[in-house]
Amino acid sequence: MKFLISQVSYFLDQRDSRRNIGALLKYLAFLLLVIALFTVLFHVIMLYVEGREFSWLSGLYWTLTVMTTLGFGDITFESDLGRGFSIVVLLSGVVLLLIMLPFTFIRFFYAPWLEAQIHARSPQEVPPDTEGHVIICTFDSIAPNLIKRLKQLDIPYFVIESDAAKAAEYLQDGISVIQGNVERVSMYRKIRVEKARLVFANAEDTVNTNIILTAREFAPQVPIAATAEVEDSIDILELSGATNVLPLKKILGEKLANRISVGKERANIIGTFNGWRVAEFTVHDTPYSGLQLSEANFREESGVNIIGVWDRGRLVPARPETQLSDNSVAVAVGTEDQIGLLNSKLDPGNSTRLEPVLIIGGGKVGRAAGQALKAQGVPVYMVEAKKELKGVIGTIPDRLTIGDAADRHVLEEGGLNECSVVILSTNQDAVNIYLSIYCRRLNPSVRIVSRITYSRNLEAVHRAGADFVLSYAPIGAETVLSIIQGRDSVILGEDVEFLTIRLPSKLAGKTLSESNIGNRCGLIVLAVEHNGETIVNPGPDHVFQPNCKLKVLGTAAQLRSFGECFL
Repeated sequence: MKFLISQVSYFLDQRDSRRNIGALLKYLAFLLLVIALFTVLFHVIMLYVEGREFSWLSGLYWTLTVMTTLGFGDITFESDLGRGFSIVVLLSGVVLLLIMLPFTFIRFFYAPWLEAQIHARSPQEVPPDTEGHVIICTFDSIAPNLIKRLKQLDIPYFVIESDAAKAAEYLQDGISVIQGNVERVSMYRKIRVEKARLVFANAEDTVNTNIILTAREFAPQVPIAATAEVEDSIDILELSGATNVLPLKKILGEKLANRISVGKERANIIGTFNGWRVAEFTVHDTPYSGLQLSEANFREESGVNIIGVWDRGRLVPARPETQLSDNSVAVAVGTEDQIGLLNSKLDPGNSTRLEPVLIIGGGKVGRAAGQALKAQGVPVYMVEAKKELKGVIGTIPDRLTIGDAADRHVLEEGGLNECSVVILSTNQDAVNIYLSIYCRRLNPSVRIVSRITYSRNLEAVHRAGADFVLSYAPIGAETVLSIIQGRDSVILGEDVEFLTIRLPSKLAGKTLSESNIGNRCGLIVLAVEHNGETIVNPGPDHVFQPNCKLKVLGTAAQLRSFGECFL
């Protein structure tokens, strides 16, 4: 009953709905007038032309049966005038009853009523006792990843959606959604912004400015993270009141540049985890190529722990029998001093060689990657198809080649055979997939780092030959989550995340080796939390205590496999 009342209330409160009802009533009045007129004419013709008399009910009955094309035939005209009148009534009925009436009913009543039903299904405000929630201002490409991570951490969230139909669809998919306009002041009262943990303004830059200004009126102290499509918007968003501004294209370019080992240090630190450094290094051209992890003795020689190995885009747990090849990229965890010692082991000659990097695509992402590499002193070569970007690219690359990268001569002129790493930064996934195949065939030993726009193309670009892939979605989700948790963000790869899970009861009292977590589901156990104490890189003989928490590294599929195996 409450649901029906809300439907009726919304339906009648809308100006368009009231106007539609008025139009429908006018049509029904016109239809009744036509039926009454035909009924009167039926009596006149029957009485004065054919000399027969019928009741008024019979006249109405005949009119309706003819207009609806039922035509029982029990009452018929015998004169030409009467039969001509019957044709007029029949054709009028076809148009007015069989065509116009259904169309008018659907257009002016049924469709608005369905919209009212959809609108009534979508929540208009958060529950009154809600607090500590995250407000996501629109459902963009970042939202699904962020929502998944928030659910894993049991952090409440709400997505604002202006379209009632989409809001209802999201609700059916299990997404916490609030239907309303994010630019209206009343919306911020309904979502209790003053009690929120974070506001994520992820709309267009101009809309984000309005969101920030409005949210600040109600919640001066609540953190606000805003995305920025254009770098020039960063200052405006900060001046509007944003706590953190995320220029995602620039960040994506920097993250891509950070995933290559061509600088002075072979092991690149990509983030921190509980005070420990997380680093990656390519095995190619090191003393460890061709060895198993048990033979490499990383822990004994430098103190670092190898937690995983990237092999052609796939992160596999580090096991003693794991083979290190020229294509492998190892992920290590250790202190800053230990990472420094590892660098000396990786490059015993203390070489200062700086191999050039080829960037294909001089857009915002490519330019950001080039600037990040130049800051490290790495030579940058770039291939760009659009001549008009030459002035924008400026002096970022040491060598700029204007031309289509699909042309073999352009790639060779650009330096493909001189570089050990290629960064594919075009904004078209199909082009990056094509170029991955092309670069791999022309230079089999080159390491390919690519960006993608849609996660569905992840497998395709890996199959094409890319060694490492990143997109906006995981970067945006991880960056926002790191702001919420007050930690540094660590981007390991597409669909690879740091996760915190509670130890299943069946694993309590078992050692890490006995649990066989890595072999059974692929998750990498990085740390164990128990009674406020964190043990990083637990050994195989570490005994799991009841109710402890595991900090693991893995994918969503591996997490589901963990639940199937142990829950």
